[in-house]
Amino acid sequence: MGDVGYKLKILRQIGLLKVQPPHRLLKAGIKLATWGPGFPSAVGAAAARFPKQAAIIDDAGELTWQELSDEVNRATAGLKQHRIGPGDSVALLCRNHRHMVVAMVALMQLGAKVLLLNTMASASQLGELTRREGASGVIVDQEFLEVATELDRDQIVVAWQDDDSHGLPTLAGLAEGQSSSGHKKPEKSGGIVIFTSGTTGLPKGANRKEPENLDPLMAFFGAIPYSGNSTVVLAAPLFHSWGLLNFGFGLSTAPTYVLRRKFKPEQVLADIDEYRADVLVVVPLMMQRLVDADPVAIEKTDVSSLKITASSGSALAGDLANHFMDTFTDSVYNFYGATETGWVSIAAPEDLRAAPGTAGRVPWRTVVKILDTDGNELPPGETGVIYVGNEMQFGGYTDGNSKDFRDGLMHSGDLGYFDEDGRLFVAGRDDDMIVSGGENVFPRELEDALIEHPAITDVVVTGIEDKDWGQSLAAYVVVKDGESVSQDDVVAHAKKHVARFAVPRKVKFLDELPRNPTGKVMKRELPEFD
Repeated sequence: MGDVGYKLKILRQIGLLKVQPPHRLLKAGIKLATWGPGFPSAVGAAAARFPKQAAIIDDAGELTWQELSDEVNRATAGLKQHRIGPGDSVALLCRNHRHMVVAMVALMQLGAKVLLLNTMASASQLGELTRREGASGVIVDQEFLEVATELDRDQIVVAWQDDDSHGLPTLAGLAEGQSSSGHKKPEKSGGIVIFTSGTTGLPKGANRKEPENLDPLMAFFGAIPYSGNSTVVLAAPLFHSWGLLNFGFGLSTAPTYVLRRKFKPEQVLADIDEYRADVLVVVPLMMQRLVDADPVAIEKTDVSSLKITASSGSALAGDLANHFMDTFTDSVYNFYGATETGWVSIAAPEDLRAAPGTAGRVPWRTVVKILDTDGNELPPGETGVIYVGNEMQFGGYTDGNSKDFRDGLMHSGDLGYFDEDGRLFVAGRDDDMIVSGGENVFPRELEDALIEHPAITDVVVTGIEDKDWGQSLAAYVVVKDGESVSQDDVVAHAKKHVARFAVPRKVKFLDELPRNPTGKVMKRELPEFD
């Protein structure tokens, strides 16, 4: 099938060629032509095409596409009056709900840069990141005001509020009474920055580029077969590149998104049953928790409508995919990629059944090569560094740095190989990063925090397997002579200085660390944890 035939097939699949009233198509076309690809145009086009269809179902109820579009326009006007304008950076610290969606789209409609922060960020991380990125405002859920202690109160707008005790402006309050009329496109488009952990511990900001055309959507939907007007239970967090990708690309299909502020397996199953959901978006930890859910809840809910379980964020063990499909439906599509690289490969249910553990096949208009240390391409079966090229790679880090490239292909940071059938397998990272609960974590962040404890004289942190989180951090600690430190003390200290996913799950005390003459810790000589 040629490119034209491929594109027409995907456009039919996602409903963009569906017959509709001419006036609605005209309104959608004008919005897309005026704004180009992106969140503001996609929301406006969906509202023009399907104004009365539910756009968001969340803990506050239901919002149609027209209501969502109107609220975005009102919030845009309200944020303008709140002195947010083109080129400003605004941090978002929110869970999955309507106000986060409204904030993202309104800020991009203003031409502002959206800084998506992890909901497990500590107070020091929030303060440092907003200062480093020059944020002129911060939009947070009320529950996160406790970690906003380093921010000026006049910077803060509350998104989801539990009560009115905070005394701060709210996003809904800024929007109230404003016009729902459309806005003029800013001279410079807004953007999104996703934060990914850096080797120094403080997360690095990765600029996400808006697609320049529809080709990235064609590649994504050719590998993960979304249909138009599907119901999507989006459980993966929107601040994470995986949740954001499914939300952003999904907009073009005019779906109904089911968003919940907190992940609860039984609630997810009930939502799939009640709304006859076609798509579930998760990270692997969520899949494991769904498999381990209350058997009564699994038995009493009907999830037969589920055609796609889109998973990414950390390594997906082959037995988990098959166990999930045995328990629910043959629906797992596992996405292998990263914030920086975009997608590398996608494994369909038949791939995961035939070759458990595979990262899948390379999508349309994507190039993946396995190279040795000299840059030579390796044949199937031989392990080397994975390099990738596609149209969804990031636009560099906010500090001006980027990833390494060879012949236009980006270094993925992983080692892997292709089998004879063209399926990719990832052997592991070429550094010491671990993935805990779908989040990238580096040991050094925790090491730097623990060494500041007045009673600790030496420390090294490693990754260990964790049945709940996939992986977690474990610390080997040397205590100063005459001092006394317990595991609880170490954990309590860590909680004050690092995000929750970087807190050690286990601690072992040693008299000294095994170091070689150059001072490097010989990790192979460290005692194992029980």
